[in-house]
Amino acid sequence: MCIRDRAHTPRKRFGQNFLIDDQVINQIISTIAPKNDDNIIEIGPGKGALTFPIAEYLDHLNVIEIDRDLISILSAQNNQKITIFNADALSFDFNHFSKKIRIIGNLPYNISSPLLFHLLNYRENIIDMTFMLQKEVVERIVAAPGTKTYGRLSVVIQAFFDTELMFIVPKESFDPQPKIESAILYLKTKSIPLVQNLKSLEEIVKLAFSQRRKTLKNCLKSVLDQSQTHIDLSQRAEMLSLESFVTLMNDYEKQYRN
Repeated sequence: MCIRDRAHTPRKRFGQNFLIDDQVINQIISTIAPKNDDNIIEIGPGKGALTFPIAEYLDHLNVIEIDRDLISILSAQNNQKITIFNADALSFDFNHFSKKIRIIGNLPYNISSPLLFHLLNYRENIIDMTFMLQKEVVERIVAAPGTKTYGRLSVVIQAFFDTELMFIVPKESFDPQPKIESAILYLKTKSIPLVQNLKSLEEIVKLAFSQRRKTLKNCLKSVLDQSQTHIDLSQRAEMLSLESFVTLMNDYEKQYRN
């Protein structure tokens, strides 16, 4: 019996939609391009649609799964290459692995943004990440300045990773079928990040995008005024380049260092 046919009722609280399209699975594996000695961590393996095919290319595969029923299904295959961590990826310590890691997964839509922010804390230990996400979230992550989708997620992720939308995954590729399309996102860790201080960047970006229709002058008035930066604060946040946000963050930090 195919593992994807094993009985399991998808749980809404875990945002479960299982990948059932072999063509998409092969496309994802081609995108990842696994090498046998890669230290790959899969988040949310589900019933193993991607897990078992990709394990064939690897010496070893680590997977993180929160649902104990799914762990039983995965464990029943008795695949000696696979180590299963029964854990919540949102609180998992990714520094657990001594060798630099590559992270993959079909991420539940309800935790995708918080999980990406959690993973940013481990960026120095991450080579790259390949995720299936809600198409709308991927479009926000890869968005350019001056577009409607450019926002907090775009700036913070792009400061540390090169981003690329690889391909769209249709709704019909899942069971149960979601209401929205998905997309494959590839993130490669920058050899030199645009900033070092993640906390300061998050603070200034959160404020800048707190009221999208208002200018930076209004959004940042509690922490920065025009006399403290050469960035034009009469603009809206979505018009600022990544480099301008870095300058803004540095100017913000100066005020609190002095």
